[in-house]
Amino acid sequence: MVVKRVPGLNGRLALAIAAAAFGSAFQHGYNTGVLNAPQTLICKFINETAYERYGSYMDETQLTMIWSWIVSIYCAGGIFGAMMTGIVADRLGRKLGLLCNNITILIGVILIGFAKPCGYYEMLIVGRFFVGINSGLNAGLTPMYLAEISPSHLRGAIGTVYQLVVTISILISQILGLESLLGTESMWPWLLSCTIIPAIFQVCTLPICPESPKFTLLNKGKEIEAQRALTWFRGTIEVHEELDEMRAEYEQMKAVPKPSLKEMFTLDALRMPLIISCMMMVAQQLSGINAVIFFSTKIFQSAGLDDNTSQLATLGMGAMNVVMTLVSLVIVEKAGRKTLLLFGFTGMFVDVFLLFLCILFKDSASWISYFSIILVVMFVVMFASGPGSIPWFLVSELFNSGARPMATSIAVAVNWTSNFIVGWSFLPLQVLLGPYVFIIFTVLLGLFVLFIWFKVPETKNKTAEEIAAMFRQRSYTQG
Repeated sequence: MVVKRVPGLNGRLALAIAAAAFGSAFQHGYNTGVLNAPQTLICKFINETAYERYGSYMDETQLTMIWSWIVSIYCAGGIFGAMMTGIVADRLGRKLGLLCNNITILIGVILIGFAKPCGYYEMLIVGRFFVGINSGLNAGLTPMYLAEISPSHLRGAIGTVYQLVVTISILISQILGLESLLGTESMWPWLLSCTIIPAIFQVCTLPICPESPKFTLLNKGKEIEAQRALTWFRGTIEVHEELDEMRAEYEQMKAVPKPSLKEMFTLDALRMPLIISCMMMVAQQLSGINAVIFFSTKIFQSAGLDDNTSQLATLGMGAMNVVMTLVSLVIVEKAGRKTLLLFGFTGMFVDVFLLFLCILFKDSASWISYFSIILVVMFVVMFASGPGSIPWFLVSELFNSGARPMATSIAVAVNWTSNFIVGWSFLPLQVLLGPYVFIIFTVLLGLFVLFIWFKVPETKNKTAEEIAAMFRQRSYTQG
């Protein structure tokens, strides 16, 4: 009964999904959230190191600057890794690219883990850069691999797994960062080094799984190997219909040369899907999710919760993020991508405006602070319902295999760049504007909703050829 309802989902496919997603998306989420808990401890180590070298402690400005580098260099590495996605995906393939990428996490963990024993805080900065490269490359390769091994009717659900693992790993980093676990002066290097565990898991499991059948056929031209891989993933020899679709895409690719970087921006049939992909990546990062999470602890404290309870409430918010991402995984194939994007961004638009009003008038009445807590939770729910997960795999759906690596590289680089900009600009804007910083996010969310309504197509249950034909028709109509 389950097999009939979800054809194509079997133990082998599940193993490939776990090997690819857990071994990569975990790095992305864990290293995004792991520095929050031990910030004070790491800053103390930096100051003690400075005293041992120069005989004096750093002032607040110097310490803040070094800490900002440790945090933001991760995004800089992510941008660099994202820009390499197209080259790695084409030359090494999706599977081998993911496996080789674990070298960067090994280098990063060695640098980070030995920074304190060696007495060099600079090793933290360089180590975080290598970890960022790993996450940036994973963010491009993994959704591509997942999209290409998935049956078309499960592509959205399997694509959502990447964001699901990201949310789970953020929550795990928050839990492990508690003082009762690894958030101590002696254990924080171990907390940061735990990111090697998913890499070990991937190195042990992913070699069992075949390369993407689409890459094997479309990039290497090896039809027999592609059929074997497809048979392995589907658990059945009845793969002729899907193989025929891949052959049709292969013939089309042979007739049309692989697009250059210039053609990605100049050809009408490629420019619009690239704009949509990049806009969804920008929308995800500029939605205000990081701002709301930043304010969450202060909002919980203003409602009368003590520090420990506020920390538990923040963990609860992370758990809600996981649950709602899991819900979106279940409903994305029924509701569709565009519907969930509209629902999520519209809900966030209303929510963030109400949250702005609550923060502005929080001293007027006691109930406003409690209502703020509800709004923070609901904002996370809206984000997780679609905006958090769909942009990662939408880019793989909008392009065929010829243009997919380069398009993914550009879109993921845009995502990490947006992340970097938010990380650097939010605190100064918050100091300058106070609660009015939320007006910026309200306006942006309104614009994102309009863009999705008018420009983003529904890709549910459509093959790569059908989606490409849709954009070709649009370009002819516009021309």
